[in-house]
Amino acid sequence: MKLILGGALGRMGREVALAAKDAGMEIACGVDVAYTGQPCDFPVVTDFDKVTIPGDVLVDFSRPAGLPELLNLARRTGMPVVLCTTGYTEDELAEIDKASKEIAVFRSANMSLGINLLRRLAATAAKTLGEDFDIEIIERHHRMKADAPSGTALMLYDAVEKEAGSLKEPIYGRYGRTAQRKHSEIGLHAVRGGTVTGEHEVCFLGEGEEILLTHRAENRSLFARGAVKAARFLKGKPAGMYDMQDVLDELLG
Repeated sequence: MKLILGGALGRMGREVALAAKDAGMEIACGVDVAYTGQPCDFPVVTDFDKVTIPGDVLVDFSRPAGLPELLNLARRTGMPVVLCTTGYTEDELAEIDKASKEIAVFRSANMSLGINLLRRLAATAAKTLGEDFDIEIIERHHRMKADAPSGTALMLYDAVEKEAGSLKEPIYGRYGRTAQRKHSEIGLHAVRGGTVTGEHEVCFLGEGEEILLTHRAENRSLFARGAVKAARFLKGKPAGMYDMQDVLDELLG
């Protein structure tokens, strides 16, 4: 199986290259705007429009700005795409949705299989406990992370809010709030510091009991392995929008 790899020279691109090799896959061509001719284990170009080597699936860990060229390549070749990049605008998300009518598109806010299982477990817990338990989401990341709350925390919020029963509203921290907590709230809290790769905790807090669902990422390689797993899943799929929940469905039968 041959991959086209967007963001090939970045930290995650290098991790994907290693994970692909371990999985018996080949990087047919890398794409990275930072490429200036430096030695690499596979061919690299600076733009998706310059890719001439065929691949089975395109995996992208680059930047939203490259989306138009990426989708042009995918549409032109009929190649499925795994979008691991975050920070897309609403207009860009609309373009991705439009492209999924023509090609297979895989997009997830977090490529970890474990965090997506957490999402499913949290949704089940919210459906079971949401009427009687308060729900809080806490995420911790390294000091360099710019966005807060994380995209994964928002993904977890969407999952539990949908299943929790009565209408819920997100509360981003509680600075300046002088009223007691309402049951209609779901708290989202961001912690930044050190070199924490990523930790997400969904707390269900009831009368005399607590259920805490936690996922800790120890290094970035797990996201790369998830991306490679997504690429293997996507090969040969018909046009449509897919995410890691579809991978879980396949694994769980």
